[in-house]
Amino acid sequence: MSEFYGRQLLLLLVLSPVLEEVVVRAGLQEWLMRRAPQAVAPPVLVSAATFGLLHLRSGWLHALAVIVPGLALALLYQRTRSWYWCAVAHSAMNAFAISVCGL
Repeated sequence: MSEFYGRQLLLLLVLSPVLEEVVVRAGLQEWLMRRAPQAVAPPVLVSAATFGLLHLRSGWLHALAVIVPGLALALLYQRTRSWYWCAVAHSAMNAFAISVCGL
């Protein structure tokens, strides 16, 4: 395995999921949930849309494609309030995407 490939795997399977879930779920979504404790949809939708926007560097199609997984991660956070499990699920999604699409 080349050094570049190893670094890309580390980035996609560990660093990105942890950083994105801490910022989007434990940060933004948690803040929205605390501001409106009875509202379920707004925190979920806003965090999923933000998750999509974070992926714009890969193009609009990619950003739109990750909104559905972003919704799943937002619902997981809404239910568990654990960014850790969101990061694990995010990493698994990235691993699946790498196995299907390549690196």
